[in-house]
Amino acid sequence: MSDDGQSAEGVRLQKALANAGVASRRVSEQLIVEGRVRVNGAVVTELGSRIDPERDLVDVDGTAVQFDQTKRYVMLNKPTGVVSSMRDDRGRPDLRRFTGEWSERLYNVGRLDAETSGLLVLTNDGELAHVLAHPSFGVTKVYIAKVRGAVTPQTIASLTRGIDLDDGPIAADRARLLDRSGGTSLVELTLHSGRNRIVRRMMAEVGHPVDELVRRRFGPLHLGTLPVGATRELTKVERGALLTLARREPGEPTPPEDDQETP
Repeated sequence: MSDDGQSAEGVRLQKALANAGVASRRVSEQLIVEGRVRVNGAVVTELGSRIDPERDLVDVDGTAVQFDQTKRYVMLNKPTGVVSSMRDDRGRPDLRRFTGEWSERLYNVGRLDAETSGLLVLTNDGELAHVLAHPSFGVTKVYIAKVRGAVTPQTIASLTRGIDLDDGPIAADRARLLDRSGGTSLVELTLHSGRNRIVRRMMAEVGHPVDELVRRRFGPLHLGTLPVGATRELTKVERGALLTLARREPGEPTPPEDDQETP
């Protein structure tokens, strides 16, 4: 066996972690010895352990490790007027204008309607895109809606209690009134539903049609200060959080989130 930590039987775990940018090899060894590394769900503490980076699922302190360096994960602050498609058969502005910087063929994870702006993930990881967009995974999304009229606490309560729409009942995971002035209100809604135009339909049902809508959060990802129309690659921490979310079993509860960001 060569001293690079690789053989026909796989790669030494500490070398794989170092190659993935988790930590130096020495620190990776310490993480293993301390029992903070799991391979396929089982804690591994033996420094001689080997893995197949293409097949084995590894996490450190509960956060997934990405070994495939060919995968690209990009955050876009989608402007209004752009459809969530890589090619629109009606000739409308689409997502291709935001992907020229990358040689990989990127796809969007889920959709935002044309008149909704905000956080959209673009990736060439087709498996992750499919998993995170599937309704059974119930990825949490946070929206800020500017709506017509003065929203009352009673209306906020009804949004979380649940309302009936044409395609069935729906309740927000959380709802709060952020501002109310000049005949309009700002409402923050947290939902895990992937139903079409769900925020607009919910707010219309309670008598407050949406004038502007922004998605500020998708699962563990925050839009932050990313300007409208701008893109950036996800950080290592963000990639790990997204992959951790994608490795959950369908229907498994989402881990508790940090406090909501200040809009």
